[in-house]
Amino acid sequence: MLSTIQRPSAGRPLTKGLVRLGSTVLAALLLCIACDRPALAQLHGHGGPVRSIAVEPDGGLAISGSFDQSAILWALETGAALRVLRVHDGAVNAVAAAGSGRFLTGGEDGRIALWQMGAPEPIMVFADHQGPVAGLALSPDGAMLASASWDGTVRVRPLGGGAVRTLRGHTGNVNAVAYLADGRVISAGYDGTLRIWPLSGDAPPHVLTLGAPLNTLAVASDGEIMTAGADSVVRILRPDGDVRATAELPPNPVIAVALSPDGTRIAAATVAGTVAMIARADARILFHLVGPGLPVWSLAFRPVGNELLTGGGDRLVRRWNAANGEPIGALAMGRPADALAAFKGDRGAEVFRACVACHTLSPDEGPRAGPTLSGIFGRRIASAPDYRFSEPLKRLDIVWDARTIAELFEVGPSRYTPGTKMPEQTIRDKDDREALVQFLERATRRN
Repeated sequence: MLSTIQRPSAGRPLTKGLVRLGSTVLAALLLCIACDRPALAQLHGHGGPVRSIAVEPDGGLAISGSFDQSAILWALETGAALRVLRVHDGAVNAVAAAGSGRFLTGGEDGRIALWQMGAPEPIMVFADHQGPVAGLALSPDGAMLASASWDGTVRVRPLGGGAVRTLRGHTGNVNAVAYLADGRVISAGYDGTLRIWPLSGDAPPHVLTLGAPLNTLAVASDGEIMTAGADSVVRILRPDGDVRATAELPPNPVIAVALSPDGTRIAAATVAGTVAMIARADARILFHLVGPGLPVWSLAFRPVGNELLTGGGDRLVRRWNAANGEPIGALAMGRPADALAAFKGDRGAEVFRACVACHTLSPDEGPRAGPTLSGIFGRRIASAPDYRFSEPLKRLDIVWDARTIAELFEVGPSRYTPGTKMPEQTIRDKDDREALVQFLERATRRN
């Protein structure tokens, strides 16, 4: 629930203590309250992990999307939540700020919504993707929108209306999309490729094969490309596609990168909560942000000043000084209780740690971005209560047991359970898969 300062209704008296304050003193008191807000290092409001962040071009407003199925508009000068936007049936995986008070949200439900500041509902909703929307990008002139989806496509549309161009070629989830300065679209996918698409026509894209599944990308004004993914390596590519430099953030996958407004620094975040500030010139790690150790899903630099916003598993948007990595204002390091504390030293629990952002284990916790795993053994797929499953999953003939769970992570969710909303991941080590299954057998057993 968002906290607000309640204004007295017309004719309603203020408390006696405030009545005694002169109007000048009262105005000064309210001004102090407003001035204190930017000193807060955390923006509170979401009920789930913060999946995406974008900042308006003038730096005054930001938008964040969450696993809680909502987006929130923030006034960065005051730290106030201005509005909660709800239209998606599922996590809000991607957001974008289009300027002139317009914002975009892309959801797990495959839909994209265009919002206008002050309007209670989206002014447009696009519903042509057949899988979760994972990334949004606006063209340099703001007229075109590119969207990346787990349906394996990128779709490019004029925001003012017109024909939609569908870009096909990735052989798996498309996780990120961006524009080059000349208006060409670039996409990154789980198939380990970057694809640079021609401006128009049927000419094939320029394909750069990097091998590791790719989660994120950013593009500099001079055409250099920053990308990262499952192998924990941030790669800096020249415009021709050659890898110029790399920075390693082992052992966890990198899930977000962002480029500073002046183009000199790269912020990179991992599923374990590490956020590194990297000098773009030589890929040197300058410093790390010290957070609560939960996954950091999203990053955005503020165009004015020297500020970095991060969103993660603690359900907060955090504010940092991008020059030195210090929090802006008082930093609360509290974090949700560790659901795996009772399983310390258990190999299977450590394998499962990457899953706790989306799944709970006990019957009293309920679903998060994914269904609760309580009682999963012997349960038919897509039958957990209080969770909306996709229609393709409901048609599958799978009962979860030690064999089927192990096969899910051996083959990968997109192949084993087509139509799933689950992030694509595999566990290559057989011993790790067996340890995970044994852990789940113990941890999800209903008492």
